[in-house]
Amino acid sequence: MNQSAVLIFCLIFLTLSGTQGIPLSRTTRCACIKISDRPVHRRSLEKIEMIPASQSCPRVEIIATMKKNGEKRCLNPESQTIQNLLKAISKQR
Repeated sequence: MNQSAVLIFCLIFLTLSGTQGIPLSRTTRCACIKISDRPVHRRSLEKIEMIPASQSCPRVEIIATMKKNGEKRCLNPESQTIQNLLKAISKQR
């Protein structure tokens, strides 16, 4: 092999060995796919969870579990009725 070909091969190898891989999937993993704007009564709630924004999901999520059938609903955190509900629950505690 020619000395210049070996030198070029070494330079290319050293250049490529310093690069980092890029993740294949750039999708977000949010728990809520569909957000409900329907009002929720405090008496019908069994549990309410607030999940803050993170690297895997860029938005705040509020998940309400209903008493009657255990249904989980994703609520709109920007809705005024949901904000009032959260304030009422925090005052109650």
